[in-house]
Amino acid sequence: MTRRAIVIVGVLACVALPPLLVLVSAASSYSENRTTGTIRTSAGETREFILHVPASYDAGKPTPLVISIHGAINWPSFQMALSQWNRVADEHGFIVVYPAGDGGGPKVWHLRGLETKRRQAPDIVFISELIDTLAARYNIDRARVYANGLSNGGGMTFALSCTLADKIAAFGPLASAVTEEIDWCESRAPVIAFHGTADPLAPYEGGKVFIAPMAFPSIPQWIAGWAKRNGCAPGPVDSAVNADVAKREYVGCANGADALLYTVKGAGHQWFGGMQGPEWLLGPFSRSVDASRVMWEFFRQHRLKS
Repeated sequence: MTRRAIVIVGVLACVALPPLLVLVSAASSYSENRTTGTIRTSAGETREFILHVPASYDAGKPTPLVISIHGAINWPSFQMALSQWNRVADEHGFIVVYPAGDGGGPKVWHLRGLETKRRQAPDIVFISELIDTLAARYNIDRARVYANGLSNGGGMTFALSCTLADKIAAFGPLASAVTEEIDWCESRAPVIAFHGTADPLAPYEGGKVFIAPMAFPSIPQWIAGWAKRNGCAPGPVDSAVNADVAKREYVGCANGADALLYTVKGAGHQWFGGMQGPEWLLGPFSRSVDASRVMWEFFRQHRLKS
């Protein structure tokens, strides 16, 4: 199977097409859907991941860790190919881990019920203990652990910001699919978000779409709520990165918990600057911003406060 075919298969599964097609997609992608490690969590689950360690890794030096989270009905290898985080890791010398969501075939992240389970939710337990496991095997700089994700993985990234802000220094949701209320979230965590104005699956202005039982929030309002939690000044600073990309930055945030939103005009449900998915399904792709590189520049400016 070609890399392009892998991308198309992954995206078809990601948007919850009929179960038979999902099964066919999962079967055809089996050789690509290979993980490199597992852990047994305290919740009694065996969970999988793919780990990328750059050739420059030096066990004598504390090394940052980036956690990149796939979308719904998907898998870590697809997220690795889509985001192109490995190339950035090789250039800057950090480790990347791609955790697998729940499920025997294509995976999903479970966000419902977090307001009651919080840190005891199985997916949160997995990510928390994955960090600890990798820190036991590698010289991970515990002050420089970062999380990002696409779609359902962006929603999981948000959930991590509300539950593991004491273990993860900054967060990067992209094309985030969040349907849960945020009133219970009290964490003050740095965030850099990316979203296209023509996203057909997680609409920029919010609303109900066929892939989710609940309406999505307006992305600008969602980030404004995050900035409010972070104690930022109420009036954001807007600027143009280029003709297609607008940056909204909330300033004066408590303890340096910055909140940024990159709006990609006319772009769809894509990982901007990474590997292009089928536009007929996801909406327009854009290279006007390289999300992984811009995200890393933001991440490297933030460390957990001791």
